[in-house]
Amino acid sequence: MSPKGGVTRLAPAEAPPGQKLATFAGGCFWGLELAFQRVPGVTSTSVGYTGGQVVGPSYNEVCTGRTGHTEAVQVTFKPEEVSYNELLDTFFEKTDVTTLNRQGNDRGTQYRSGIYFHDEAQKEAAARKIEEVNAKLARGERVRAGRPYEGSKVVAELAPAGDYYLAETYHQQYLEKGGQSAAKNEKAPIRCYG
Repeated sequence: MSPKGGVTRLAPAEAPPGQKLATFAGGCFWGLELAFQRVPGVTSTSVGYTGGQVVGPSYNEVCTGRTGHTEAVQVTFKPEEVSYNELLDTFFEKTDVTTLNRQGNDRGTQYRSGIYFHDEAQKEAAARKIEEVNAKLARGERVRAGRPYEGSKVVAELAPAGDYYLAETYHQQYLEKGGQSAAKNEKAPIRCYG
């Protein structure tokens, strides 16, 4: 627990047998979590905090931008059903990876985008995807089906997965609890509110 009263706990560092972990940050964690919940082969998701210096940070502490953490989503998936590259595609479609410390109206280091790899294969796949997206941006190509990226270069951080603290219970599957469908292959737009 942090000296300021954080109540979060570390998530397991290993996936269940036959599964893998993937960790991403892309602004407010609620919408990104729902996007991953809808991906076939994803068996579970959680929202939490990673990349900071405070042990067991609370949401209120993270929101100050002073803990160093970013709001993140951890995905547990079956690699025989969904590839890590497919998860990267979801991340790059749902996150503006070209805006530094910002997603839409959410601003601050706690909203930075990032890919936190759990092994060398994930690191290499993410680095290739970043190179691919940067090349498309340099050629002026449209990269994602949704709203175009604002910037001209990927600024999402690529770093090893570190301590990942589960966010408070009320944040978990927040949009699904609010009535949005988390059904596999659901195409309804994701609406963030809170």
